[in-house]
Amino acid sequence: MNPWVLCWTLVFGSVLIWSGIDPKDQLTWFLEVSPGIVGGLILFATYRRFPLTPLLYTLILAHCVILFVGGHYTYAEVPLFDGLFGSDRNNYDKLGHFFQGLVPALIAREILLRRKVLHRGGWLVLFVVSIALAFSAFYELIEWWVALMSDEAADAFLGTQGYVWDTQSDMLMALIGALSAVVFLSRWHDEQFSHLP
Repeated sequence: MNPWVLCWTLVFGSVLIWSGIDPKDQLTWFLEVSPGIVGGLILFATYRRFPLTPLLYTLILAHCVILFVGGHYTYAEVPLFDGLFGSDRNNYDKLGHFFQGLVPALIAREILLRRKVLHRGGWLVLFVVSIALAFSAFYELIEWWVALMSDEAADAFLGTQGYVWDTQSDMLMALIGALSAVVFLSRWHDEQFSHLP
């Protein structure tokens, strides 16, 4: 097995197992880590047929780690983020939503370019950012549906912490993440395409 794949899998598996050991709330843990597990399975299934750039694999792993840590503590109670920068609330969820824009934007960019759906330029940027925002909006709908179905897990899963503009600020962070992907990572991303089989 490729050493890089082995290392990726080891980090993914180790953090997932750690997060599942005595989490703050079992249902919230399951809800928070499920997208990472599904993403990991999709990557495993497509690794040989459609390998991604190392940059994208690394950022997907970072996003999964963020999900697993948030699942273990709940997003409102990650210790390092309590009172960070003098805030009244724990803003770990904002880091998660930033990555929720960054990673889907790069996934969309890589698929659209490699499948030759679009060329580099304004239309690519518009579609990449729009796809990332659509993904973020869909996730907010999932959070809402879960909250409606489960009163017990609603507060821990939503993580609003009493902030009335939580949903809007989550989507703003996803937009900032998507724009960051396009502005700061496009050139590096393009360089890695040449090394793909």
